[in-house]
Amino acid sequence: MRGDESDIDAALARRLVGARFPRWAGLPVEAVESAGTSNAMYRLGADMVVRLPRFAGAAGDVEKEHVWLPRLAPLLPVAVPVPLGQGTPAEGYPWRWSVYRWLDGVTPTPGRLARPDLFAADLAAFVTALRRIDPAGGPPSYRSEPLAARDAVTRAATAELAGVIDTGAVTAAWDAASRAPAWDGPAVWIHADLQPGNMLVDGERLGAVIDFGCAGLGDPAVDLIPAWYVLPAGARAAFRAGVDADDATWERGRGWALSIALLELRSYRVTNPVMAGIARHVIREILADQRHTGVRSPAAGRSPAPGTDRTAPH
Repeated sequence: MRGDESDIDAALARRLVGARFPRWAGLPVEAVESAGTSNAMYRLGADMVVRLPRFAGAAGDVEKEHVWLPRLAPLLPVAVPVPLGQGTPAEGYPWRWSVYRWLDGVTPTPGRLARPDLFAADLAAFVTALRRIDPAGGPPSYRSEPLAARDAVTRAATAELAGVIDTGAVTAAWDAASRAPAWDGPAVWIHADLQPGNMLVDGERLGAVIDFGCAGLGDPAVDLIPAWYVLPAGARAAFRAGVDADDATWERGRGWALSIALLELRSYRVTNPVMAGIARHVIREILADQRHTGVRSPAAGRSPAPGTDRTAPH
């Protein structure tokens, strides 16, 4: 998916574990199917998982997670990864890596939850609990910049996706989000990447939240992105009430979701069909929101060009 990825496979994971943690050397190592872009995952025995960063930027998150996850975990209402060991560069692999406790569950399908009302309530409880944790000493989130700082890259991604998405409607939606007042409160703890692949469903409920590589301090609006990434339209009001989001925060959250989805669709449209499909879903949901609230595209009524892969409701 990237030009700077390390060459990783199960054999490498097995060698790394054997050299660094001899007590686990005889356990089976099996690849975990995932559409994730930052780490390769290998199940180690029945109760653990090896997590190997794919590139240097992801490797920088290892130390942060080992420091902060043990502190955050007792204060959160759902399970999060528990670090069991930290590996060092070896066997030609250049970065630090992790062993975590295995968490059972399946990732949710966007918009297709068995009990979206329960899931929305669980998600709101997680977001609220996280933002209430004392921020003293916390690192900045990977997405700690104000939404306005993403204007240029968001518009560039929109332009590059001409013929793939309705650029007029997307621009109108982005303009609306950009007009929302900026966050003027203190930075709070946010996960900053509450996408389907970073949640695990236990029955009908949110069972765990994983991958805290983007976590840190920032605008609470960033953690509203699952309203469009995961929840169906009918559950958004309950989620919004649960996190007590005012109009400006909700609009910034919608802007964050749109910006992230556009950049993901641009990056992974060819190389990662799962991520690209989720990004298309988010864009459709946001444009449906905008139609509901009466925001119109400058190109409203214009027909798609023949043969284009236009992202639209279906």
